[in-house]
Amino acid sequence: MMTLLSKSKVFLVALGFFFLCLFFAYWFFFSPPAGPHMTKSIMIKKGSSLTKVSIMLKQEGIIRDANVFTRMVTFLGKKKEVKAGEYEFHTRMHSWEVLNILAKGQVKPHLVTIVEGCTLSQIAQLLDDLEIVEKKTFLEESSSPTLILSLGLPYSTASKPGPTLEGYLFPNTYHLLREMNSEEIIQMMVQQFKKVFNNDWIRSASHLGMSLKEVVTLASIIEKEASLPEEKPFISAVFHNRLRKRIPLQSDPTVIYGIKNFNGNLTRVDLQRPSPYNTYLNTGLPPTPICNPGKDSLLAAIHPSPVSYLYFVSKNDGSHYFSSTMAEHNQAVWKYQKRGLSKVSK
Repeated sequence: MMTLLSKSKVFLVALGFFFLCLFFAYWFFFSPPAGPHMTKSIMIKKGSSLTKVSIMLKQEGIIRDANVFTRMVTFLGKKKEVKAGEYEFHTRMHSWEVLNILAKGQVKPHLVTIVEGCTLSQIAQLLDDLEIVEKKTFLEESSSPTLILSLGLPYSTASKPGPTLEGYLFPNTYHLLREMNSEEIIQMMVQQFKKVFNNDWIRSASHLGMSLKEVVTLASIIEKEASLPEEKPFISAVFHNRLRKRIPLQSDPTVIYGIKNFNGNLTRVDLQRPSPYNTYLNTGLPPTPICNPGKDSLLAAIHPSPVSYLYFVSKNDGSHYFSSTMAEHNQAVWKYQKRGLSKVSK
């Protein structure tokens, strides 16, 4: 039989082992890895095992030991709480901090600013450059009839070219995550559009006899034509007056939108080339918006200034000179452009 002395020795050994384990656990969880201080982004894909995650964290110098981390997380019952996503860690974190971030899913957000006037293609390219979603996938989702209809936006199978979400991806700064897919990002941007374009605005558009698509299309042209916010209601008035009188809008940005791989040089040949977006040859609005307009342009589209202007020309300083008659406009063209009569709406 074990003597009292032997029992005491076993107890002391067990107690010592317990404190050793406790010390080791404390050291592992509350002491950062050795090495220089660095910040690193770690992408944990959906379906990754805890073992794979631990190995990745060890390789990046975020934790001291992959096996110990795996066992500790399992022992603490946190194995199923580790969430996928992109995380930002620094190498002076202790393992408890790392586990806490993973369990709470404190993923790294990306602040992405979509500026007023960006086209659908430019937004897709930006998201691709930031490695959030692929451009091709984003463009495909943005022309999905199912998605467009589910968002309650204008859609027509007879539309040529085919309908897209051009015009409805509201310019704003968004917190995006790398694990988000194209549909989630599109829904976020469209919801922001709907938040801005509220019921009061819908009623104002209705009083003008304009559909949502017509308002957004006109706003997109205003966005591209105007540099100064205070001029947008006047530019809107010019286009409203022209639409009412069935005078071609003669807007360069619409022509440019219809040119594939535009090289930056708009020529007379371009202005004479037939296209659904050539508002020199066609009366009325182009078939779709030509960019994604901001709040000021949308507001201007439904609240044009009460003026009789039919023309405007650039003064080469970001502002425009507005005219109600061709004679006055011709004088302004000669004064500000010094290149004779070439266009009537610029």
